[in-house]
Amino acid sequence: MNTFLKSLIFLQDSCLAFLSLLFHGGSSEDVAAAPKKLEATINGVKISIDTTWTRRLRSLLIVPIFKYLVAFCLIISVLVFVEGIYMNLVVLYVKLFKRKPEKIYKWEPMPEDIELGHETYPMVLVQIPMYNEKEVLHLSIGAACRLIWPMDRLIIQVLDDSTDQTIKELVNTECAKWESKGVNIKCERRDNRNGYKAGALKQGMNHNYVKLCNYVVIFDADFQPEPDYLQRSVPFLVHNPEVALVQARWRFMNANKCLMTRMQEVSLNYHFMAEQESGSTRHAFFSFNGTAGVWRMAAMEEAGGWHDRTTVEDMDLAVRAGLLGWKFVFLNDLTVKSELPSKYKAFRFQQHRWSCGPANLFRKMIMEIIRNKRVTIWKKLYMMYSFFFLRKIIVHCFTFFFYCVILPTSVFFPEVNIPAWSTFYVPSMITLCIVIATPRSFYLVIFWILFENVMSMHRTKGTFIGILEGGRVNEWVVTEKLGDALKTNLLSRTRKPSNGLLERVNFKEIMVGTYILCCACYALAFGNTFLYLYLFMQAIAFLVSGVGFVGT
Repeated sequence: MNTFLKSLIFLQDSCLAFLSLLFHGGSSEDVAAAPKKLEATINGVKISIDTTWTRRLRSLLIVPIFKYLVAFCLIISVLVFVEGIYMNLVVLYVKLFKRKPEKIYKWEPMPEDIELGHETYPMVLVQIPMYNEKEVLHLSIGAACRLIWPMDRLIIQVLDDSTDQTIKELVNTECAKWESKGVNIKCERRDNRNGYKAGALKQGMNHNYVKLCNYVVIFDADFQPEPDYLQRSVPFLVHNPEVALVQARWRFMNANKCLMTRMQEVSLNYHFMAEQESGSTRHAFFSFNGTAGVWRMAAMEEAGGWHDRTTVEDMDLAVRAGLLGWKFVFLNDLTVKSELPSKYKAFRFQQHRWSCGPANLFRKMIMEIIRNKRVTIWKKLYMMYSFFFLRKIIVHCFTFFFYCVILPTSVFFPEVNIPAWSTFYVPSMITLCIVIATPRSFYLVIFWILFENVMSMHRTKGTFIGILEGGRVNEWVVTEKLGDALKTNLLSRTRKPSNGLLERVNFKEIMVGTYILCCACYALAFGNTFLYLYLFMQAIAFLVSGVGFVGT
């Protein structure tokens, strides 16, 4: 037994020594002083293991590979930085020269004609897709029915895929209430959920009364437009026949609910301020956000209507319409109230869909974009490089691999120099450009950085699933909405019973957090920089997320 224990201890020491030689670089003096052999005597038998090959393996293979990975990340860092600066310069140009859509496109209020009456107004269809939206159905239906537009030129279509009979009755009651007030409202249901939201929208377009409409507006179940929404958006389509889409900006009712919703507000405000604004200004193209937008029916039909081949049917339709030469208009001043997911699990599912879907769509449409002959080469390059490759794929993967894998691992390779501009100056500039869209949250910038790095892990996973068409590529989990529960005591009653602590535990976050924590401890003990400060904070962010103490 004693011999067995000695053997185990020797093997353990040998493994630790190998790992130390492989990953603990140190100075040339340390390497020279390192033993060339590991020796032990067990029951009179001398055992020795040559360690020279481990040092050669480190110097000839591991270190060069790591250097190439760092160099690749530095190149990507520059590309991301240039893209961010470019978008912000476009936004600055818009602000300084007041290049609002009203100055670029013709906009006039809808004319009033005493003789023709409401005939001068186009027919507008408002679609509200929903699925078991008990907490918000009355808010969205009520807001749509309050839109200022001639009642005989407006059709409200509730596309209810609910499976709960009680919720179906609530939808029927709400629709009947507004119908009794003279609103032309229809509640349409189907006997399956094929295609999810895209399937519901597609089937909703097949009804005869839809053929009377010129434009269609989509509002998700948690969106509440202001009464003048149609008056401010539809004229762009009426007076500019080349415009296919008018997109409004989202405004978040529950941004102050918790720290996680504040972080989401920062990211989404930047998305609208920079990505949507710059795309609308420079290329008249951007991604439809799936809600709070008005489409020209003729453009939708020419583009082929709704497709359910990915979980981003909105982006799919926008890209197909953009390739046909249609123009899109983003209205930063027109806002629609919406709700942010306040539960971490719901937010993770949403981020999976938002990262997996675009990557999968890029895989399906890349050749179609390349072969297209109806748009300029510059617009195709913008779609392939900026819109898809950089923003929808590279950014997610780069953020996770560089800040959560390469930087922590670099503590084991002191001979590999990572320049300060890539770890501090460039990230600081990019972060400043992002946070400036939400000035009130500037003091939360550190929390936002750490939280975004945690979420980049899920976005990276979703991106790879989309590119490779993995098992969860078409997974669609409806984002949970709380509606009035955010403002009342209903929250405690709307919570579902929990299965205990294990339900809150997220093992991926814990694994990554533990690794970064080990790297931080190593950097504190052997490093000569302050990188361990960042690593400790990032490890805590992963571990806190891992035990579920994020969100409500």
